[in-house]
Amino acid sequence: MSASEQDHYEEEFDDAVDEEYLVESEVAEEEHDDENEDFMDDEEEGDQDEYGGFHGVREVEGDDSVMEIVDDSVQGFFDHKEPVYTVAMHPKENDIIVSGGGDDKSHIWRADTGEKLVTLEGHTDSVSSVAFSVSGEYVASGGMDGKVRVWKTNTGELCTQVDGPDEIIWMDWHPKGNVLLAGATDSTIWMWAMPSGKFMNIFNGHAAPVTAGQFTADGKHIVTVAEDATFIVWDPKSAVANVKLTGADGRFHSEPIICVSTDKESNLALTGSADGTAKLLNLHNGNIIASLENHSDSVESVSFCDVLPLAATGSVDGKVSVWDIQTHRVRHTLKHDDAVIKVQFASNSVNLVTCSADRTVRLWDTRSGECLKKWMGHQDAVLDFAISNNGDTVVTGSDDGTCLIFKA
Repeated sequence: MSASEQDHYEEEFDDAVDEEYLVESEVAEEEHDDENEDFMDDEEEGDQDEYGGFHGVREVEGDDSVMEIVDDSVQGFFDHKEPVYTVAMHPKENDIIVSGGGDDKSHIWRADTGEKLVTLEGHTDSVSSVAFSVSGEYVASGGMDGKVRVWKTNTGELCTQVDGPDEIIWMDWHPKGNVLLAGATDSTIWMWAMPSGKFMNIFNGHAAPVTAGQFTADGKHIVTVAEDATFIVWDPKSAVANVKLTGADGRFHSEPIICVSTDKESNLALTGSADGTAKLLNLHNGNIIASLENHSDSVESVSFCDVLPLAATGSVDGKVSVWDIQTHRVRHTLKHDDAVIKVQFASNSVNLVTCSADRTVRLWDTRSGECLKKWMGHQDAVLDFAISNNGDTVVTGSDDGTCLIFKA
């Protein structure tokens, strides 16, 4: 790439994530609130009694009979009929949900009523990732067909479809503008300006599927990990790898890295690996601050707490470890009855939500280690969840083909 081309890409990136642009787009969205009434109706928000769900026991049709299962959910969505791999909540209107799954479709629906608002079609293979833009104006779906499709949230109108990567594993929107990042099985990461779909950069540096990645909270860096046991911190403007760690370093991971998270201050990264360890890293210089070792199997998910120096790791061994990231010691060991699939702290809270192949979702107070809620209702592994801004609502997606809403 020539110097002039690089300057051009950097200018485009700055324009796409400019904060003044974001503010203007939010004002425009507010001016058109009347047009969004069908999708963004808040009148039905209220306490749990208004959700009209199935709290208690629900009948479920099996192959040969009807069985009853304990169901703590207050609402649900059942149109997928195939495994639901990914769910997301609208960043402002938390009752607006998008889910994607093995039916090759995404659906936008309401958490308070279970009503389907629109079906987003066009993929020819499973939808592996869905995500709302930072303002909520757009929603993206990424599929195992290698396609990324972006839609207007309030109408379901298709804005663009982009191709380029192989099977999409994950996506992430820039925290300050309409720039979308996607990682794929072909070892690449792609970045586009949305909703135009204009290509901005491709990131090459891994040699195996890019299992996880994200923009840092300040939007100045991209962090990715891969099955080749590499960790890379990128400059999003230039696609230059500023930091790279590999398995050749005996202190680092020796097996595929499954997950990564960064802290609110954009200074630290936490990686989880199939080798059963998590590594706490300085993302600016790549220094390995600590090796967090309390699991006997693959670490599948990691998360930082926004309000205390805590982090959580979840493993196939059924354990969730809560770590003090200042002393690097385990503060609590929490247990599921089967593999832990995802852990995530609620925003600006010490509460942690976890889901598992044991079919449950659990809410924990990480200060005391107490399990505040154990939610049941799914018939198979819970594959993904999203948490509302105030932390009182969790939406799940499961291998059983359903999405459920749970209230704290």
